[in-house]
Amino acid sequence: MAKDYSRMEDSNRSSNPSIHDVSAHRRTVLRGGLGLAVGGLLAPLAGCAGPGNAATGPLLGFRSVPVGTADTVVVPEGYSVQAIAPWGDPVGLSGEDHAFRFDASNTAAHQETQMGMHHDGIHYFRQPDMPAGSGLLVMNHEYADDGLLHPDGMATWNAQKVRKAQAAHGVSVIEVEEKNGRWSVVKPSPWARRITAYTPIAVSGPAAGHALLRTAADPGGRRVLGTLNNCASGITPWGTYLTCEENFIFYFKGPDQPDAHQARWGLRKGDPVGYRWHEHDERFDATKHPNEINRFGWVVEIDPYDASSTPVKRTALGRAAHEGATIAVTRDQRAVVYMGEDARFEYIYKFVSRDRIRPGGAKANAELLDHGTLYVARFDADGKGRWLPLIHGEGLLTTARGFADQGEVLVKTRQASDLLGGTKMDRPEWIAIDKQGWVYCTLTNNSNRGGTNQPGTDAANPRSNNTMGHIIRWKEAGDHDGLAFEWNHFVLAGDASLARPDARGNVRGDAFGCPDGLWTDARGVLWIQTDMSTSAMGKDDLRNLGNNAMLAADPRTGDIRRFLVGPVGCEITGATSTPDGRTMFINIQHPGESPSERSDPAQPRRISNWPDFRPDGRPRSATVAIRKNDGGVVGT
Repeated sequence: MAKDYSRMEDSNRSSNPSIHDVSAHRRTVLRGGLGLAVGGLLAPLAGCAGPGNAATGPLLGFRSVPVGTADTVVVPEGYSVQAIAPWGDPVGLSGEDHAFRFDASNTAAHQETQMGMHHDGIHYFRQPDMPAGSGLLVMNHEYADDGLLHPDGMATWNAQKVRKAQAAHGVSVIEVEEKNGRWSVVKPSPWARRITAYTPIAVSGPAAGHALLRTAADPGGRRVLGTLNNCASGITPWGTYLTCEENFIFYFKGPDQPDAHQARWGLRKGDPVGYRWHEHDERFDATKHPNEINRFGWVVEIDPYDASSTPVKRTALGRAAHEGATIAVTRDQRAVVYMGEDARFEYIYKFVSRDRIRPGGAKANAELLDHGTLYVARFDADGKGRWLPLIHGEGLLTTARGFADQGEVLVKTRQASDLLGGTKMDRPEWIAIDKQGWVYCTLTNNSNRGGTNQPGTDAANPRSNNTMGHIIRWKEAGDHDGLAFEWNHFVLAGDASLARPDARGNVRGDAFGCPDGLWTDARGVLWIQTDMSTSAMGKDDLRNLGNNAMLAADPRTGDIRRFLVGPVGCEITGATSTPDGRTMFINIQHPGESPSERSDPAQPRRISNWPDFRPDGRPRSATVAIRKNDGGVVGT
């Protein structure tokens, strides 16, 4: 998550009990069989030998970089880093070549053909019939900064500015190629595509067509305009991309007295913070269109190989402030999707598909994520846990309790989880799975834990005023579709030298705070990305943590080393690599973010000029390609 919505998250308080109360890849993949699908796209989980893999040898083969505070990207000695595809550069649509203008005078029509703002989740897709050294990068664009997006920020406001901001959201699909160790965007490309906050998107699954999703513009409840606040992501064994809608509620104007459902999802009285879309796009005025908020908060599936295909919101996976969607495969070839919800005191979920994954790619599995069971996690104090099914008619999820059918259970996933007694977590974010089958989830922070009228600490969330966050992990009993699991803490983030209890951690290696992004590479290295707010980094006793960073961890030993430090004011997010492991791609989001920018969105940020370093420039989110100078596998 990028934006600091802390002053709004009090609306996410829930009345369910704490833990103490509840406890006594490639086109070959698309054409081939399931063995190829699992081995190619989910190698860490499947236990396949990845590039440079040594089952008993050291995983971390680089020297840690020091803490940094400069406006640059720092990587270990022997590595090179290159910024590509920054916000505003053309994506490669045929017939379109709108170059970025550093005075921000590009129009909304231009932005529709350019990279969106604030790159986030990302994945590299490769198919054999593409040219050598090339592939597709698919990435999210989480939000827009109107102070940077327009020449005069929000000093004036009109429909064209709303349209441009909406075009800066969503997802980009670009083709990239490597020549002589340098990466570039292929233009034009038949795969190039922009999906924005007004792209038509289909709705499928149990909530499709539900009364709670119907609007005047869409009386059938099956066609939504746009996807927004796309944060983390996932990939499927059948070769599609999953993008996750996170803090959607903050785009909507609320009524004077939000009802219980609206309030549980954080809708507040009056204008939304930072966004004024409702002034020129009526669907974002919940006083006039109350069901529009129910049409966001879903996981959206995209076929990157078909630029003409319609993205689909998969309602069977539940509605949440989705942070990610990481897929495991059961021994009988069913898909299990693990998901976090990045909000204070919200939940960790998993979805188990009813049907098996079929050979034949996206078309053969077009309805796989529409049928199955959604569960919420309960972490018990004895180190064990349970997955509680969110099924209408079972337990408390009945009509008498306010759930007319399964569609309503999914629209009101939070309320259903409240009733079942899921464990309220400290902002669950990205999820990754290691080669031993452990499932990891970053819990980035929760400064409200133990506050007035707020839940106290519990076994899974042990720190009051948890400013530094932690990483929890669990292993299923049996297969990934199991109902029981064992759990422990992989690490409590923070600096062991600090006196403050909320900022003191037990990191074995290089200290860090606020873990966010998480990814396991083919060798089994766990890559951790941080998102500590700039206001926190400005505190004297936290400055030794430096700018946000990416670290590498050996899950077997718990050793952690700092691999990369980003530019000032940025977030490090999204990680993927080429199949040979010789290029890693990550995203640098919101370089130059500062606390003053949040309070004055009319003013563009000027504490960073990364990556262009022009005196008349604007900081731009961009993708970074990282390579070893000797051509070896990254991290070895």
